[in-house]
Amino acid sequence: MYNYPMKTKLEILKIASDNIDVNKSVIALVDCDSFFVSCEQKVNPELKGKAVCVLSGHGECVISRSREAKKLGIPMGIPTFKMTKDMKEKSILIKASHGLYGEISEEVMSVLKNISPKVEEYSIDEAFVELTGLERLYKRNYFEIARMIRQEILEKVDIPVSIGVSTSKSLAKLASDKAKNIEGGIFVVGTAKIETVLKNTSIDEIWGIGRNLSKLLRRNGVLTAYELVQKSDAWLDKQIGIRGLEMKHELLGETVSPVDDTFKPPKSIQKTSAFGIFTSDENFIKNQLNYHIHSACKKLRKLNLKCSGIAVMLRTKVEFRVYYEKVTIPHSTCYEWEISDIAFKLFDKIYNPNIIYRSSGIILDDFTSTDGEQMFLFADNEKNEKSERLANCIDKLESKFGKNIIQTGFTKDK
Repeated sequence: MYNYPMKTKLEILKIASDNIDVNKSVIALVDCDSFFVSCEQKVNPELKGKAVCVLSGHGECVISRSREAKKLGIPMGIPTFKMTKDMKEKSILIKASHGLYGEISEEVMSVLKNISPKVEEYSIDEAFVELTGLERLYKRNYFEIARMIRQEILEKVDIPVSIGVSTSKSLAKLASDKAKNIEGGIFVVGTAKIETVLKNTSIDEIWGIGRNLSKLLRRNGVLTAYELVQKSDAWLDKQIGIRGLEMKHELLGETVSPVDDTFKPPKSIQKTSAFGIFTSDENFIKNQLNYHIHSACKKLRKLNLKCSGIAVMLRTKVEFRVYYEKVTIPHSTCYEWEISDIAFKLFDKIYNPNIIYRSSGIILDDFTSTDGEQMFLFADNEKNEKSERLANCIDKLESKFGKNIIQTGFTKDK
């Protein structure tokens, strides 16, 4: 996904004309190897060295593979029903545990933030790290710093990573992809190596070039990254637009998009999952919803956010039809006991005991920050203080003793 902060054409062209000293900016992309599988191997070391596949939440498609599973020829995204008998017999299939992966991702990011003052969390298993100037701090060159980062994460979190180092995000991303296929897991693209790397890189390997853009470029005789950067700014602007200008100058080693560690709140928080069994049992579905509500509220509090938009989703077994109901409340909250009261009223509007369901979910949005939060004139401040103390207590207990050590209850499974 290509999501650089947008710059104007003038800004991008100015970067090129100023002939920036590429040695002034050094960026690493740290990418966890087969992250979901690595997480499963961390909690269960007996899985290491074996062909392991992690399946999607519905247990239907492969979303992560170990090296051993790749050697068996198991492709990414393959539905389990299309896997051969040999693939199934020789591999271990595990249903994804996204809560676990999120927790381990935080451990990885914590290590990175202890090494560099500027870390941009790009995804659950990737982060851009500003290395500029760290040579003097650690008294090592940039390759040695990358090796230190890799070793620290392996020792402290037990997760293997590949690291690409260069002078722009695009080149660091390209380098990290190449690092996955070499011993040591580190690839550095310095100034002298840029041209050679670009000549040996297909346009399909460039970060941000999808199928349609690839077809457009190929029709115009652009087959490699080197051929892309040889095109004029005017041609790229006409054919692709500002994205084309960003790509060209980033691939030339110019930092169009610096590492940005500012917090960007999500537009929504969604917690959904398929049931272990298809069911129309009201209490069972409500208990599943309660689990999702707790997870979503915990994330809200961690991000110092409250929500005023609450929605409930139910998906049917047969037609995969989605029933959805949403409400916007006059005040914001991040407490599960408040949100569950509202969510179950929404649930009652869409639930039908004669329908068999396959999954449920909670969606929270319309966020406000708790930092500098204004007091609501007619709010019950004493009640809010009690709710905050209770929520903090639950979060601390879970942090110390594990997830779901305390659960808010309202129904029992039949």
